[in-house]
Amino acid sequence: MPKVGMEPIRRQQLIQATMTAISDVGLADATVVRIARHAGVSAGIISHYFGGKDGLLEATMRQILKDLNKAVAARRKALDDDSPRAHLLAIVDGNFDSSQTNERAAVTWLAFWANSVHKPDLQRLQRANDRRLYANLCHQYRRLMPRQEAQDAARGTAAMIDGLWLRGALSPEGLDPLEARQLAREYVDRLVEHHTGHDKN
Repeated sequence: MPKVGMEPIRRQQLIQATMTAISDVGLADATVVRIARHAGVSAGIISHYFGGKDGLLEATMRQILKDLNKAVAARRKALDDDSPRAHLLAIVDGNFDSSQTNERAAVTWLAFWANSVHKPDLQRLQRANDRRLYANLCHQYRRLMPRQEAQDAARGTAAMIDGLWLRGALSPEGLDPLEARQLAREYVDRLVEHHTGHDKN
């Protein structure tokens, strides 16, 4: 029987071990046994806490999404400028936070995207994340422009963020978060300047 208070620690160990295993050998070869070995626990612990590999992958993606939301929220909370541009750039920067761009997270994200096509639980997580990003972007653009233009700008910015991230993660050199973030920020600035002139608030 697990010790009192050990469940959160064990869960985090297993989530980190999952990311390591996926980064090392890919999702298909990241077996329950391999993940358990990385975590230094028995394979039965994974079934006990997560019900199997699929449940562990879902929990791992929930953790990465939680880290993403925290990264965006922290940047927005730290703003001393409440302008739409400042919030939009904080959203961009949060999406290229180190918690999302390190090698283990990047490989896990790729596995998540690929598997979400066939696994309803992962697909729900993906859709929720997409909706959250779009809604946050749209709210800020709506402060600057009419509804339809704001919706188009939000879709374009979300596609820019995802596209830069995906192309970088798939490149042999890996993702350069500074370059990707700068390109996305420039895209946002062009949209903002189109509606505000050269005044960036």
